[in-house]
Amino acid sequence: MTPEALISVATIVATAILSVAFLLTVYRVVVGPTLPDRVVALDMLVGIAIGFLAVIAVRTGFDLYVDIAIALCLVGFLATVAFARFILSRTAEPGQRKKQVLDGTDVLPKVAKPQGMKPKKKAGRKSRK
Repeated sequence: MTPEALISVATIVATAILSVAFLLTVYRVVVGPTLPDRVVALDMLVGIAIGFLAVIAVRTGFDLYVDIAIALCLVGFLATVAFARFILSRTAEPGQRKKQVLDGTDVLPKVAKPQGMKPKKKAGRKSRK
């Protein structure tokens, strides 16, 4: 097997693996149960994009793609730090624990009371009529 054929096969295999990783990571971004899960998945997407750029650089032989990958790496790092600071700056509302804010459970909708039901009277007090 010639070196050119070996590089061609390696880039095709790498592209397939990166594509599967990309799809799984997009699933985690969409479904991720908590906000930190989504932030980590977005950081992973940046890493996968850098991998795609590296594969393209090897396949085409252009060095420009490596410079683009380095710039994307720096921007991705800054975005991850900004997201982490945003998550930590969220404050808990009265009655909530800090863990609820970090887990993302504070954004769950409150259960509404069914309409048409009358509130129960407290025991021990007589109502005046």
